[in-house]
Order: sequence, then C-alpha cells, then structure tokens
Amino acid sequence: MSLPALSIDALLLQRWPATALGCLFYEVTVTPVCQELWTYYRDTLAPELAAVLAEKALTDLPGISEARSAFKAFGMDPGRWRVSSEALYRRVRQGKELYQINSVVDANNVLSLETGFSLGSYDCARIRGDIVLRLGAEGESYQGLGKGAIPLHNMPLLSDAEGPFGSPVSDSGRACITEATRMVCTVLYCFSDKGALEAALEKAADALPRFAGARNLETRLV
Repeated sequence: MSLPALSIDALLLQRWPATALGCLFYEVTVTPVCQELWTYYRDTLAPELAAVLAEKALTDLPGISEARSAFKAFGMDPGRWRVSSEALYRRVRQGKELYQINSVVDANNVLSLETGFSLGSYDCARIRGDIVLRLGAEGESYQGLGKGAIPLHNMPLLSDAEGPFGSPVSDSGRACITEATRMVCTVLYCFSDKGALEAALEKAADALPRFAGARNLETRLV
C-alpha cells in the first residue's frame, strides 16, 4: 500500500506557527483488548496520574495551555472545544474508567495520557490521497464518534481528497479503526514544544508494538 504524504496548511501555520504533527504508519492485527496495556494502565499509570492531577490544574499539564491558546488563535472557544488529551485528563480526575474500544484506540488513549498530546489513529485503506492539516471551512461538519454532528469551522482537522476525517477534538467514523484494519496512520497533534513531540513520537514507537501489535513501523515529523 502506498502511504499518503502529510502536510500542514500555510494559513493554519500563520495563525499558530508552533503547530506540528508526529506520524506513525504501521501494520497491525487489531484485537478487542490488550490485557498487558490495561494492567500497565491500572497498576502503574493511573495511580501516577491521580497523584499529579490532585496537585496540578489541567492548564499546568504538558501541552494543554498551549492547545487552548492555539484554539483561540484559530477562532475557536477552548471552553467549548477541548483537545482529546484534556478530555481524557478530566475523565481520570473524575475517577471514571477509560473507554475500552480496541487494542489500537486503547493504546492511543494511554499514550495521550502519558505524553499530553492528542492522538488519532486512522485506517489507511479508508484515506483517499494525501493528508493535510488545515482549518475547517464555514459550513463543514462531520459525525463525531459518539458525539453527533461536529461543526468544523476554524477547527484544526485532517482532510484528504474526500474531505475532513479527523481532528484533535474528535474523529469521524470514516477512517476509524476496526478489527478489519490492517494498516494504521497514528497522528500526534502538537501545538507546543517540538522537542516534546519528538520524545513523544519515540515513546509511541516503543509502546505501539508492545500494546497494539504494531509491525514494520515508520515514523515522520511534519
């Protein structure tokens, strides 16, 4: 399978020059659950997060304040729209369990909590042509996974030849990961320190083979 190129639109970069993407392409056999991942989360990561969240405001966590500022620069209300990493932190702080979806999506959520970056994973077979991160146009929308219709005006989003399919807030169902997925594109959305993104990309490259069964992994920084 030919892998898509990725780029960031000039207008978006003009609004927030610190925008960057970390990308991982890999082959996979998706499973309903990875027990090793959930053991790691419950025994190690969740207690560590609980201690941190008891002492720090969400805006003091890596990447959250910068993402909110970026959303303001894009013309969005960060009080209404939050990057998925902030939504996950809120869920953990409230004592709620993470959703269990499948091995790839679950690994995404754990990596997001570890790194502070929002992650999205997409089925390469459902992507048409190259991918660009751009701002949503007026009138654009899609059905968010579990969220109903999401207006995309001024939202940073991933788009291909057929239009928008993902964002750091919520993805659509068009390119979502299922047990039929064989090739994945995982994206880390960055609106802050590129050095931190590089470290997070390395962490993801180490964790995805272990927790999601990733094979023949290729990384890119955009």
